[in-house]
Amino acid sequence: MINQFLAMSNWNNGVIMIAIFALVCLVLIGVLVNFMMGGKKNTPENDTDSD
Repeated sequence: MINQFLAMSNWNNGVIMIAIFALVCLVLIGVLVNFMMGGKKNTPENDTDSD
């Protein structure tokens, strides 16, 4: 019964959509890590808050 249900359904569209969603998530995580690692360092020479 389960094998008949699996054979009758076409999962290609769902698999492609899940793969695109996973790719977008990985890209967003990569951008977030890049922003966190490449942030501007707060050094005394660049500190504009002090008068």
